[in-house]
Amino acid sequence: QVQLVESGGGLVQAGGSLRLSCAASASGRTFSRYVMGWFRQAPGKDREFVASTSWSGVTAYYADSVKGRFTISRDNAKNTVYLQMNSLQPEDTAVYYCAASTKIYTTTFDEYEYWGQGTQVTVSS
Repeated sequence: QVQLVESGGGLVQAGGSLRLSCAASASGRTFSRYVMGWFRQAPGKDREFVASTSWSGVTAYYADSVKGRFTISRDNAKNTVYLQMNSLQPEDTAVYYCAASTKIYTTTFDEYEYWGQGTQVTVSS
């Protein structure tokens, strides 16, 4: 069981940066044994994969739309995963969700068992 709380969202101008954080409270299974991912959902659209990181943080995958602009990282000592977002564009506007999976590795939405409440990111043009 793990509880996730996102923070760091807000309003930013196009070209700006934000850093999202996701603090985890894990019981029964340590945080370092969860694959962590970030997803986002824009109004009227389905939730989509943004980035994910392996248990150790060595391996990461990104959606093509954010590759080269976003960086996912994790600090297992702090039970926290981050999403550094640079060169933000209006199309990045969405609610961003942190998620945890007990799979060996996955980028698939329905393989993440635990979800945070989301944090709003709004990018103005």
